Amino acid sequence: MAHFIDRRQNPKDKSLGNRQRFLRRTRARIKEVVNKSVMDRKVTNIASGETVTIPTKGIDEPRFRHARSGGRRQRAFTGNKDFRTGDKVQKPSGGGQGAGKRGSDSGEGEDEFQFALTRDEFLDLFFEDLELPDLAKKSLKEVFSVTLRRAGHTKFGVPANLNIMRTMRNSFGRRIALKRPRSEEVEVVQRQILELEAKSEPSAAELVWLRQLHEKLEELGRKRRAVPFIDPIDIRYNNYLPTPVPNTQAVMFCLMDVSGSMGEREKDLAKRFFVLLHLFLSRCYERTEVVFVRHTHEAQEVDEDTFFRSRETGGTVVSTALYEMMDVLRARYPVNEWNIYAAQASDGENFAGDSEKCIALLDETIMPLCQYYAYIEIIDERERAIFRDTRSGAALWRVYGAVGEKWSNFAMKRIARPADIYPVFRELFSKKLEQS
Repeated sequence: MAHFIDRRQNPKDKSLGNRQRFLRRTRARIKEVVNKSVMDRKVTNIASGETVTIPTKGIDEPRFRHARSGGRRQRAFTGNKDFRTGDKVQKPSGGGQGAGKRGSDSGEGEDEFQFALTRDEFLDLFFEDLELPDLAKKSLKEVFSVTLRRAGHTKFGVPANLNIMRTMRNSFGRRIALKRPRSEEVEVVQRQILELEAKSEPSAAELVWLRQLHEKLEELGRKRRAVPFIDPIDIRYNNYLPTPVPNTQAVMFCLMDVSGSMGEREKDLAKRFFVLLHLFLSRCYERTEVVFVRHTHEAQEVDEDTFFRSRETGGTVVSTALYEMMDVLRARYPVNEWNIYAAQASDGENFAGDSEKCIALLDETIMPLCQYYAYIEIIDERERAIFRDTRSGAALWRVYGAVGEKWSNFAMKRIARPADIYPVFRELFSKKLEQS
């Protein structure tokens, strides 16, 4: 039988196990409160935690209690100086402010319980019913890149991959096994020969010993030549094998029209959607980069501050932003290493004749490379009823409709007020129901 032990450290003055059990029991209630609280929060603060308030009814842990009716109980608690066993205590009159049920004009009220969610717990609940679009066709597990990883040693390779430590270890072991004479032994024999040869009149015994030393020196030399210091069988190279690894990095292109028709209200709505999309991708990928491309009649890559705050004048040529996106994509983000996402925000206006260029760019170049492309058209609140029909709209909306019909990873929605951002975002990235 397997035993699993939770070694995670508990938060300060809290039990991690009890906290997880509480979240599981009250998940539905907390999830409902989180969804309501998101509507009132700023998108820039959505990554922080949240203090939620839920009714206390139904969250108590089961425990044994004495029955209120039946049985005989006579107790006198420690410290009691006014009562004895058997005395009856009158029930105090109302007017207190203790815990319990509170008054309500529409039925029975109940106490509330405040519970602080951490950042990760809040985001897990908020993104619980969301996932990457078209996950069945392009899931993270199916997107791979190839990298070289160490895979032991090999006898063949290039000099750059030579493993010196392993080679010398093999050489040392072989020399010991074959008893190759050491340099110290040769030096001792050579020193003795020099001492005997330095004598002017050596004795007969010394001459015999000198002859034996020469024979020994020749034998040592022969053994050293027979057992080289490094043999080809000793050499080892580091072995590298190409290994497919999941691609866990994504780039998000933010495209926005900054011409005179896009005011501060439109930019603020676009910023909220971009921030929410970036936060969602950050939960799905280990590394997420953002590229900001703004355009009027010409486009350029800028930083975030310039993207949202700098004002520009001029016409609207959307194709310039698509060309700039492709230039950045080719220069810095290879498709085999990055997951490509794009989000475009506009008021729907475009220069006459440029829409055909946009369709050609999307169909032929951009859509085959993108994991997902979301187009958000920002309209005035008074136009919500007019543009309720998806077939009607500005010039860019009508031509993008043809792209959406052809590509399943292309989506387009309208936003008129901040409250529309979250429903639109959820609709764009909601889980697809399994077909029966």
